Amino acid sequence: MTDRPLTLMAVHAHPDDEATGTGGILARYAAEGIRTVLVTCTDGGCGDGPGGVKPGEPGHDPAAVAAMRRQELDASCAVLKISHLETLDYADSGMMGWPGNDAPGSFWQTPVEEGAARLAELMRHYRPDVVVTYDENGFYGHPDHIQAHRITMAALEMTDLEPKVYWTTMPRSMMRRFGEIMREFGADMPEPDPAEAAALAEIGLPDDEITTWVDATAFSGQKFDALAAHASQGENIFFLRMGKERFAELMGVETFVRVQDTTGAAVPENDLFAGLR
Repeated sequence: MTDRPLTLMAVHAHPDDEATGTGGILARYAAEGIRTVLVTCTDGGCGDGPGGVKPGEPGHDPAAVAAMRRQELDASCAVLKISHLETLDYADSGMMGWPGNDAPGSFWQTPVEEGAARLAELMRHYRPDVVVTYDENGFYGHPDHIQAHRITMAALEMTDLEPKVYWTTMPRSMMRRFGEIMREFGADMPEPDPAEAAALAEIGLPDDEITTWVDATAFSGQKFDALAAHASQGENIFFLRMGKERFAELMGVETFVRVQDTTGAAVPENDLFAGLR
């Protein structure tokens, strides 16, 4: 062992993604003395503008939205006690099929090798023991999430590092409950058509395929507050309607699939750093 601190690196697509899927682990491991590094790949410029105005609508200024979201990202990082924030500042590509997908300079249009080379430099600098990002489908098919996955896996190939690598996921048992929960809290969710319902059913993993269940319930208040820091996107963050107590019940455990490991730690595991300390 060296004097270098154990380090967790989370690679996310947009401001607010760090809180939704990994706010619990970022807060928990920071409290345990582990160095936490967040890499945010895009500027979030395709998010909502003031008053909920959407991209392409009058009054939506991507540069102003990006500046506002950077301030919110800084606030979220403070809440989660993140040690280091690194931003790649690629232009937000928007949802799949949006015009931003084709915009020059968008993350989706960036060659994987280019983004991976920049991320590899950060990996060499921080030398993470654990790396967390999305699966090949970006969890739900968002182009920037897919691209974050691609550059992360390519960056690892460019380095001599052998961290434990995890992809965020959700147990299918929880996914089945989300529709009910959203309707319970008044989310304006029309019934999906059969094709959409089938696609939703494929999100996440069967419970028995999830390798890692991390209980961060004690830090769910920080996770809630980190989400709340992204106030400009509040219309899209239905979790905030639950209140902290219900939020803790539903969002306190974060789940992952382990895809790279040299420690031999047994699975299922309840600690991303199992075998490392």
